[in-house]
Amino acid sequence: MNISNRWLSDYVKFDASHREFSEAMTMSGSKVEGYETEGEHISSVIVGKVLSIVPHPDADHLVVCQVDVASNMPLQIVTGAKNLKNGDIVPVAVDGAQLPGGSIKTSKLRGVESQGMLCSMGELGLTKGDFPDADENGIFVINIPCTLGEDIRTAIGLDDTMYEFEITPNRPDCLSVLGIAREAAATFGTSFNPPSPVVKGSGGNIHDYLTVVVKNPVLCQRYIARVVKNVKIAPSPLWIRQHLRASGVRPINNIVDITNFVMLEYGQPLHAFDLRYVEDSKIVVRNALAGENITTLDGLVRPLDTEMLVIADGKKPSAVAGVMGGEYSGIANDTNTVIFESACFLGTSIRGTSKRLGLRTESSSRFEKGLDPMTCETAANRACQLVELLGAGEVVDGTIDIDNAKNDPTVIKLEPDWINSFLGVTIPTSDMVSILKKLEFKMDGDLITVPSFRGDVEQKADIAEEIARFYGYDKIPTARLSGVSEGKFTPRQQLEAKAVACLTAEGFNEVVTYTFISPKYYDKLNLPADSTLRRSVVITNPLGEDTSVMRTTALPSIMEVVARNINNRNLSGSFFEIAKEFIPGDDVNVLPLERSKVILAMYGPDADFYHLKGSVENLLDKMGINGWECWAYRDDPSFHPGRTAQITVNGRLLGIIGEAHPIVCENYGIQTKVYLGDIDLDLLYSIARLEREYSPLPRFPASTRDIALLCDEEIPVMAIEKVVCESISGILESIKLFDVYRGEQVPRGKKSVAYTLVFRSADGTLTDETVDNAMRNVLEALTAMNISLRSL
Repeated sequence: MNISNRWLSDYVKFDASHREFSEAMTMSGSKVEGYETEGEHISSVIVGKVLSIVPHPDADHLVVCQVDVASNMPLQIVTGAKNLKNGDIVPVAVDGAQLPGGSIKTSKLRGVESQGMLCSMGELGLTKGDFPDADENGIFVINIPCTLGEDIRTAIGLDDTMYEFEITPNRPDCLSVLGIAREAAATFGTSFNPPSPVVKGSGGNIHDYLTVVVKNPVLCQRYIARVVKNVKIAPSPLWIRQHLRASGVRPINNIVDITNFVMLEYGQPLHAFDLRYVEDSKIVVRNALAGENITTLDGLVRPLDTEMLVIADGKKPSAVAGVMGGEYSGIANDTNTVIFESACFLGTSIRGTSKRLGLRTESSSRFEKGLDPMTCETAANRACQLVELLGAGEVVDGTIDIDNAKNDPTVIKLEPDWINSFLGVTIPTSDMVSILKKLEFKMDGDLITVPSFRGDVEQKADIAEEIARFYGYDKIPTARLSGVSEGKFTPRQQLEAKAVACLTAEGFNEVVTYTFISPKYYDKLNLPADSTLRRSVVITNPLGEDTSVMRTTALPSIMEVVARNINNRNLSGSFFEIAKEFIPGDDVNVLPLERSKVILAMYGPDADFYHLKGSVENLLDKMGINGWECWAYRDDPSFHPGRTAQITVNGRLLGIIGEAHPIVCENYGIQTKVYLGDIDLDLLYSIARLEREYSPLPRFPASTRDIALLCDEEIPVMAIEKVVCESISGILESIKLFDVYRGEQVPRGKKSVAYTLVFRSADGTLTDETVDNAMRNVLEALTAMNISLRSL
């Protein structure tokens, strides 16, 4: 909601800059999103007086004006406007002036120098509603008192500042200037001076003009009507137009402007009816009848239903209650007698009506939040007071007031000790009482009577919140909640976060896919008809065939991601997902087994088996997992049989990595190689060692030996490394493969593999004899595998 600083200052005074005001109000609970000053993009535009007007010597449509701007000499300005005469007061943009449309410089027009520009209303950002007597199509002739040479912004009141407040749904009282003024007074510790409407009246009896019947007292909590006769429709005075403009409301005429003014001032919507269109001089508040419709003020015919509350006359609906009036309920230039309606309708009813009609207005947005029925009478009297103040009509004596609201106030006991304990502070009771009184809470001993406009305050915790926000949230010390365990990641969450960080650092992008898939995905994955992975949990009421089963493997999901990126012409990509898979049990009444996987996929010029294997090795290293083994694997139909490996730890299958089977790629329309990884996150968690132990730097030197071996082609180098490690205990620090050779110097069916072995002892320097004995043990163990030293 936009609040005018000029309007606000009518009710509360505070010594603060716009920034300081915004920060203070935000800290006390009324959040200011920002502020904007009118005319801030206008500079060097001043008030001038036209001294003379002569025709331009070389242009029939231009005139040359001499304009007094209270300087040493008049300015000469060329203009094409036809509505000027000598003595007119006008806005003058002098040399160097800035306007929303650009800057003004001294220039020549058809050979005659023009030392500035005379401005129209549009060039200043004004409309006909702001100055009804001005000419929209010509120069803006100012008809209000002002001083020559005065800045145009201050001269015509185009210098107000608007604060944009974010009002939460529980504070409808702050959807008003008075509500914000009350909060500002409490924030800055100053007095709050709301208006006190007094209506003089002009005689007569309202009951001679109008009858009101409320047929649904549940939806209409209160209905107040007042009548104004001998109405004189005219433009509103400048101060009302300025307040409305600053609040984003277009001025129309005095009666309509009064209803908008009071709505913005009090937060209570009003509606003005032209009495001559009220059939039988009777207002009936009832539910709409089946098949009824209404033509609203916006000219649209809207169908009504029986759950909607309407304001009807003796024959037809005249307005949709709390939303919008009908086409014949508006105020016209010849309106003579007006009914002011100030009502309170049930918020949920107005919200429902607004949604069903697809019509949301300033009125409905306030009613739907729940307004205070007690404000209705004050708002109606304020409207009548303004009518008398503006000379817009004569207020008929009397008020029709049908009150169906429960006006029992909320009473809460003040418990200072509990509040201090609850907030974790020590606030004196006297300070608590002072804060509550500033907010218009009444105190009777330790009993608090909540004002009717604060329907959000229902219990002692709400009282604590009111005290806290004016005591100062920034003064409340940081403390842990008592009786609540400390929030932190579980060990499982820590492991998953570490895995995500590791893979992200490796260049993978995390994706999230649906756990619901189509059974056809298993065909794409090249699974045989009797595969156990085809047995899935079937969704009883799926959105469609594409999401009809719970996946037993996440590989098709990641392949869909790869295919989508390739189709979008991404030349390379690396993806991973912490995915869930669902394995059904034999009993349909038992929940399926949920297992977690790390699913990897990569493609592109830099993608290959060894790149993927290296990323997985790095992940295992970050998880503190040692002793894992990598073996060739051919039994998974989704992977290439000659380019796939399985990773095991202590004989348990940790995962599979390798190239996707060409048939799988073809099924997804992929014409490049894709490399996949399927890692068991549950097993990874059970064997991970995230806590690292400190190892001191070695004190004694290492001994290094290189060894070249001749073995059968089919023997994996991992098997050789395993035998070497098992045959040397205690002193083997590392083993590293540095060469694999196949060629003329190696017999057919054989290969040469070469390792660097590093020996070290923590107890002392190793002797050559110790290392030689270790090497002999290695060779003896390898001989059993038909592996021998390679002769050069």
